[in-house]
Parts: sequence; C-alpha cells; structure tokens
Amino acid sequence: MFLELIAVVFAGVAAGGLMMVVRRTTGGRLPSWLVPVTAGAAMIAATISNEYTWFSRTQSELPEGMQVAQTVESRAMYRPWTYVYPYVDKFVAVDIATAKTNDAQPGLALFDLYSFGRWAAVNKIPVLGDCNLGRRAVADADVVFAQDGTISGADWVPVGIDDPILSVLCKEVG
Repeated sequence: MFLELIAVVFAGVAAGGLMMVVRRTTGGRLPSWLVPVTAGAAMIAATISNEYTWFSRTQSELPEGMQVAQTVESRAMYRPWTYVYPYVDKFVAVDIATAKTNDAQPGLALFDLYSFGRWAAVNKIPVLGDCNLGRRAVADADVVFAQDGTISGADWVPVGIDDPILSVLCKEVG
C-alpha cells in the first residue's frame, strides 16, 4: 500500500513537471493551471491503473499448485467507470499442492483455501471438500478425524458439484 502511494505521488510530480517543461517550451502560452490539473489527472490515472492490475499482479505471484477458484468484481457509484469495466478486488484460491486425501474416503480432501482482498490481509482457511456429495465444511476444532477414515463434527454445507471451489479441487484431486 505504501509503495502504491509513493508511485501515485511520483506520477503526479512527473506529469506536473512535464507540463511545466511544456509550458516553458511554448513560451508560457499555456495557462499555469494546467500544471496542477495534469498532476492530479496523472495521480488519478495511476490509482485506477493500480486498482485494475492488482488481481493480475497478485495472481501471477501465487505459488505453484495454487489455483484461483472464484473472483469478486467491484462496482461503485463513486467510480462510474466500474459499471462499464468492473475490476477484481477479491478472490479465493485453492491450494491443490498441499491437499490431503485418504484412501479410506475416496473423493474427500482436506485443503487450504486462501481469501485475498485488495486492502485486506490474506486469510487461510482449512476446508474439507467432498467431491462425491458436492459439499464443503470448514475444518475447525470440532472436526474429529478417526483412524478408520471417518470424520465427525463437520458442519457440512451442500454447495453442489458445480461450486467453483469444489470444481477446482475435484478436477485436480479427483
């Protein structure tokens, strides 16, 4: 966040400075108010650019084995251009590389789900996914894993096989 603020300030200084050079080159024929207006416009453009490129930058830095399952697009009244072209400010990724399965329970997997937000900390949630019955459960302290492979205490939520998170998990884990 701090680096983005620095980048926005530098964009404003650079654009304002460039406009000052253009004014001097033209012999002062351009109005002086163009300098702060140009600096402000550059700062707004840099901010918008950072908003729209955040998802692709963050996604490209994900470790191998982590796949994006779901995205949330943002639209806001105070950003009217987002109604035409919304941007992604939240997404959920499934960590396939560390998913755990049990031969006694085919189609069932324990995996980590990561929730990313534009201005939020990353949340890691251990989740149970049942590819056979199309359901998920948060693997909290109430969940008990027995030696025979059975699971008790899970609060299962039926989401269906077409759930984006289960789709990614079941495609990779089976």
